[in-house]
Amino acid sequence: MAAEIKEYIHEGLVNIVGGCCGTTDEYIAAYSSLIDGVVPRIPVGKPDCLWLSGLELLEVRPENNFVNVGERCNVAGSRKFLRLINEKKYDEALSIARQQVEDGAQVIDINMDDGLLDAEQEMTTFLHLIASEPEIARVPVMIDSSKWDVIVAGLKCVQGKSIVNSISLKEGEETFLEHARTVKECGAAAIVMAFDERGQADTYERRIEVCERAYRLLVDKVGFNPHDIIFDPNVLAVATGMDEHNNYAVDFIRATGWIRKNLRCSCQWRGQ
Repeated sequence: MAAEIKEYIHEGLVNIVGGCCGTTDEYIAAYSSLIDGVVPRIPVGKPDCLWLSGLELLEVRPENNFVNVGERCNVAGSRKFLRLINEKKYDEALSIARQQVEDGAQVIDINMDDGLLDAEQEMTTFLHLIASEPEIARVPVMIDSSKWDVIVAGLKCVQGKSIVNSISLKEGEETFLEHARTVKECGAAAIVMAFDERGQADTYERRIEVCERAYRLLVDKVGFNPHDIIFDPNVLAVATGMDEHNNYAVDFIRATGWIRKNLRCSCQWRGQ
């Protein structure tokens, strides 16, 4: 075995070598000559951008401009997908995910929030099925749910580095911090809604107030990597004809600019 592991040692892939129960002194001694003078593996430094992954790495850099998220595997947004999940036609449901990847989706959003579904079970089932399909599993997954138990269930079975959609201050700081710590422990990134105990932020001032507060809690109290924070500053309704909605688009654009300039986060998210 010592001879077989020599290649890994000299390629800089090994930090620790040893044995197991039943290992003899001679076995361990054989490693000594192999590691003499060899430098241990040097861990890769922390990325300077958002890293996501399925089976393949996705680097999200400013020069990428935007990331295509496939949102057709969402029971709330696709009647066809909802019908297929209801009828347990998972092969056909998987074909929707596969087609999105083939069409250029860089991330696949999965949402099972429907009153007639066991969302937790369906999320687990579908993510396990995706994991068995390399042509789909090569891209990162966005675990999308308004139910925290469903998100946790998804985090337990997804491979690679996923995105949680979403967390917010809606239920207060304690719950927000608890959710954020879970996301961090699972190695995922998080979409953070501009939503707090007072409700959804709908002005420029409220958007930057809520986002800055969330950012400080994540970075200072949880130790969240700023690059793993994706803000959703709420574009809200545009062109409704209602006077109170006239500035929504402008406020969203201004808030996005302020976030990009003042908060060292990854990017902003605009859901459909």
